[in-house]
Order: sequence, then C-alpha cells, then structure tokens
Amino acid sequence: MQPLKKADPSVLAGYRLLGRLGTGGMGVVYLARSAGGALAALKLIRAEHAADPGFRARFRREATAAERITGRWVVRVLGADPEAREPWLATEYVPGPSLAEAVALHGALPEPTVRALGARLADALDGMHAAGLVHRDVKPGNVLLALDGPRLIDFGIARVSGATALTATDAMIGTPGFLAPEQARIAGAGEVGPAADVFSLGCVLAYALTGRRPFGTGGVAAVVYRTVHEEPDLDGLPGPLLPLVEACLAKDAVDRPGAAEVRDALGPYEGPAAGDWLPPGLPALIAQRSSRVLDLPVADPTLLAPEETPGTSRRRFLALGAAGAVAGTGGLTAWLLGGRDPATGAGGGTGAPRKAYTLGVLTDLSGPGKADGRAQERGLRLAMETFNAHADRPFDLVLKVTDDGGDPKRATAGALALLKDPALVAVLGPTTADTAVATTDALVDAKVPVLSVAASVPSGTTIRGQMPDMRTYFEARPYAQAMILPFGRYLTAHRRDRTAVIEDRAAGTYGWLTAQTVQQSPPAGGTATVHQVAADSEDFGPAVREALATSPTGVIYVGISPRRAALCAKALWQQGYRGPCGSVETALQPEFIAVAGPAAEGWYFGTGYIDPDTVPAAKAFAAAYRKRWRLAASDPVDRFAVESYDALYWTGQALRTAAGRNAERPGEAMPNVFMRDNRRYRGVARSYESMAAEGSNASLDGLTLWRIRSGRPHCLGPYAEAAKRDD
Repeated sequence: MQPLKKADPSVLAGYRLLGRLGTGGMGVVYLARSAGGALAALKLIRAEHAADPGFRARFRREATAAERITGRWVVRVLGADPEAREPWLATEYVPGPSLAEAVALHGALPEPTVRALGARLADALDGMHAAGLVHRDVKPGNVLLALDGPRLIDFGIARVSGATALTATDAMIGTPGFLAPEQARIAGAGEVGPAADVFSLGCVLAYALTGRRPFGTGGVAAVVYRTVHEEPDLDGLPGPLLPLVEACLAKDAVDRPGAAEVRDALGPYEGPAAGDWLPPGLPALIAQRSSRVLDLPVADPTLLAPEETPGTSRRRFLALGAAGAVAGTGGLTAWLLGGRDPATGAGGGTGAPRKAYTLGVLTDLSGPGKADGRAQERGLRLAMETFNAHADRPFDLVLKVTDDGGDPKRATAGALALLKDPALVAVLGPTTADTAVATTDALVDAKVPVLSVAASVPSGTTIRGQMPDMRTYFEARPYAQAMILPFGRYLTAHRRDRTAVIEDRAAGTYGWLTAQTVQQSPPAGGTATVHQVAADSEDFGPAVREALATSPTGVIYVGISPRRAALCAKALWQQGYRGPCGSVETALQPEFIAVAGPAAEGWYFGTGYIDPDTVPAAKAFAAAYRKRWRLAASDPVDRFAVESYDALYWTGQALRTAAGRNAERPGEAMPNVFMRDNRRYRGVARSYESMAAEGSNASLDGLTLWRIRSGRPHCLGPYAEAAKRDD
C-alpha cells in the first residue's frame, strides 16, 4: 500500500481514506475505513472517464448487478454511487495475497487446497450466474486468499473498454491466458456467457496446480491464438482432477460443465477450520498482513475538502431516510441513541471520537443452514448500518462475520478467533444447537455473551459455565417445546377437541416430551391419543391408520424432520384425511413441501419467527431490508432477519448500560446486564425478554402461526390472534 497523495481526498462518501491500494487508467483504489470501523476497498473513477455516457451507463448497470451478489466467496459491495461526478464503488477489504502472488511466492499449491479453492470459486460463480451476472475476468489476480477461503473480486466494474466487462461490443474482453475462446473472438464478444467463466476457472485451477499458465506466456496475439486453436498444457496435473479441468477448457462453450457441476465434482466446499485449507506459510502471511492493516492510524488530512454532510448525497439521504424510519419503530431507540455517551461522557453531536465495540457474527454461511445464516447476517448488517447512521449515537458498532458452516468445530475455532479482538462485547448468530453450545463453551471463560435467535438448545442440555444466577448463553426466541402451542391454540379456538398425535420416535426426548404435553393438556379440553412411528421406519401408514380410527378433528405431527413430517402428511392424504394438520418450526422447511407435494397444502406450523409484512410496526423494516438487499417487492423477507435486527438493538441496549458501569471494559458487565437489567425490549417485530424470566408468559412472545397455501408458507401472524381466524 502507498500513502495518500496531497491531491487525494481525506474523506469520501463517509469513508476515511487510509492509503492507496493501486492505480490504473480508470482511477484509484483506496484502502478506507467506514464510520463503523470496517475496512473497505474504495474504487474512485476519474471524472474524465465518467463523462462518457456509455461508460457511466455500463458502470451503473454492473454496479447494480454486483450489489445483488451476497455469496460467501465474493467480496460484498458495501456501497456505490454511479451518479456522482466521480463515481465510486466500495467493497469489503481482504488483506490476504492474490492467488497469483501466492503461487509466485510458494509455487504450485497442493491438490486438497486447490479442490477447496476451486469448489468455493465455482460456488461464487454459480451465485453470480444465478443473479444474471457474468464475471468475464476470472484470473489469479482477481482471487484473494483469506484464512477461511478465497474471495473473487473485480466484477469488471471499473476497467476500461478493451479489458473487461465494461467494453464496447467490438472489443475483446478478459485477460489473455485466462479468457475463453469466445472472448478472444472480437466479433463474438456479445456471446460471452457463464460458460466463459467456467473456462477461466479451468485455467485458474491448472495454474494453481502446476504454477504455469495452461496456454503459455508471450505476446498477446500468441497467447490468444493458442487459446483458440491449440490444446492446453496440462502436464503435471493430478490424475483425479485432469478430466474435470479438461472439460472446463473445452473449446465449445456448450461442452463445458456448469459452475454448480464443477463445485459438486470438487467435493464439499465448506472446508475445515479457518486457515487449515491453506498450505504452510500462507496463513502466517495473511495474519501478518491483517495485523499490519488493522493497526493503521488514520491518515493525516490531504485535500482540503469539507466532509460530506448527511443529505448532500441523494443516495445517502435515501439510506438515512430508510434507517430513520426503521429505527424509529423501536420503542427504546430514542433512549438508546439519545443523551450522553456513557463511555466518553460526550454528547452525540459534539464531534468527539466515539468508541467502537465489536459484535461477532458466528453463523452458517456455507453449510446446511446457510439460508438462515445469511438472513441473520443481513438483518444484523442492516441494524448496524441503521444504528451507525445516527449522528447522535453513543458509540459505533462493528460487525465481524465468521462462517462456521454449521460445524461445531469450526464454531469453536471461529469463536476463539473473534476473542482476539479486545473490543468484542457479544457474539450473535448460531444456527444450530450444537454450534450454539460450542460457541458458548469457547467464550464462557471470557464472559462474552452469546445470543441466538435461530438456534434452540434442547432442555436438559449441559452448557459449561451456565448457572441459575449467572449465564452467558441467551436465546431471544420462544423455547422449543412451545412451538406446538400455535396449532394447539388453533384447534382450541375452533373447538376441535379430538386430537391425534403422531409421535416420531426419531425426535427422541423432544418428541416424547411434546407428545406427553399434548396428551396431558389436550386442545379444547378434549382428548388426545398418541400413535408412535419407530425411529428406524419410514412407514407412517400403520400409525396413521391407528390415529384415524379415533375419528380425530385435528392431527399433530410431533417431530423435527421435514422429510418425515412430509411422509406423515402423505400417509394422511392417501388415507383420505382432510382435516386440520399441524407441526412445529423445525419441520417447516422447503423439503417438507417438496416431498409432501399436494399433501402439504393447508398444514399449520408454529414458529419462533415472523413475516414482518404481517406486523404494522415492522413494515418500515421490511421495506428497508428489500431495498438494502435488492429484493423485489414481492420477494419474502428472509426468516430470522427481523429477529436479528431486533437482537442487535437489544444487545445495544445492554451495551449502553454495561458501558455506563464499566467504560473501559463493558464486555465484562454484559452477562450481568442481560440477566438483570436488560429484562424487556420492544423491537420492531415483538418484545424480547431476558433468560432471567425463563418460564414466564413473556417467553411465548414471538410465537407465530403459519400455513401452507398454494405450495408456499404464509404467516398468519402472532399465534394468539391468528389462531382465532378461520384461514
């Protein structure tokens, strides 16, 4: 990195510039720090190029497309303004070396590393292609290596015509040596599609495995000629990977596999713990660079230009407007944001430096729960951006996101890595009971609280260090066995007093306890019979026949498997039962609808999450969420997103109190605050109660009733009112 020049601005679009990462014909790439403390690579386009209407149109189109990409293995776009006099684009900053630099320093990479690298890059490309974007410049220089995996960068947004995706239609696009044959044919540039990225990926894999470019070096014309007319040099490629790389490098685009096929052929891409996928030497290099960048001081002012004030940028004005609308719906927002900073004693509007506190996000972004993990990350990011957008905030919040892949071992490693940040005050985001337990176990000695909105640890599970009078693990959600209540309330409201319970023994203790609860307190004060299905059987027919012999007016599937719930639904349908059926949150997954087919129609489910579109107070959040993540108005808001948004503000409330007690080390006071002082919070979706109130009626707040209609889950609203409606 080079220091800033006198002609460079000190602040741009709310980012403090720290230095120059690189320069090119189109502009400059800066290392920058956001108001919340996050590092970013900020690309500024020179005004003379922005004056070209064609360039600006392409920049606008590509920037909009790139902002839709939220995959795990691409650098996320943090912001952009294509309409500015000098357009700019900010992305996440990755301090690791490029693949080109790594191979130059360490030589060819081992096969396991390249498998992990290729699978993750293929997954990134698959997500981009699904979003309607073709990278068109996949090469070693555009692959950065981080401890937890590679990141694909530079989506062709800021390159000149004749080099990348922002070219005129009569120019070659891509980088010679890594571009596809169809890219080399100038007249066919318009035909470049996803298959071109697969060809480039094949070149990258060959390069990483051998240390050589598959079509050699030399003049551009010679390299391009070999790409179009000659076979690649794949000598030394490991035998197991040779057929796959050859398929990727097929001359005809239609003969190449898709990105998803490449990913699947390379094997599981979630990989081991952070750093373990890399060969010796590279993790140390990445850690060294990370440390050096994080310790950078704020650069001295350069260009004497006033900082942009809120409202001067149309984009910033719209963002703050949405943020204000969302934050305003929370009952405690004014208290949380107003007044004096408990850590510094300064008022929010004095201009005094604010302290920044880190919230760790340890969640599944690549494993079986990645949809819920992504939703939590999105909800938390929107909350952080909303919070940090207020001029009178008492402190800044910084998110550090780590992917555990749904694996408890990776959760432990990720938690220990987060613990190295001295500003860490809490960790949010576990998606499973196992990762929640592992995360808490790793952080309990440091007294760092762990907050879950998605994971539900079964009662009776032992979590180290959790005592009645002091704990560090908190669930901002109703307890698991309460999930049967919404459908039970529906049966009661409609006087359905003969309930048949299909108990799935595969659910273990949870299934048995829940079945006993229904039998002891049957809906509508009537009767409930229990009919068991063995854990090792998928034949629900006998249990269903036995249940229907009781002439039930309602049937409950008690279990946790969406597939087995679907088998139960099919058996009920095949035997002619058309009355109300219901189950719980864990069974409400896409797999249930896919396997059950028409038998899924009409089923009810109790959950601990809500559709914010059904809550008047949360509609501003829903609009801001769709805008932030480029969702259509008809797209549903991801489940657990609004709960995560609220969880950050609930944590912020605790942090404000803790900082007032211990300004130097507020994290030490956080568990006690959660236990005793953070008892109630009114979020945009519902109220939140601390675990100190476990067993109270407040622990049921957040229960909702859903129903399958036309093959999709629809939220009927908070369970108490929704159960009364005859939907």
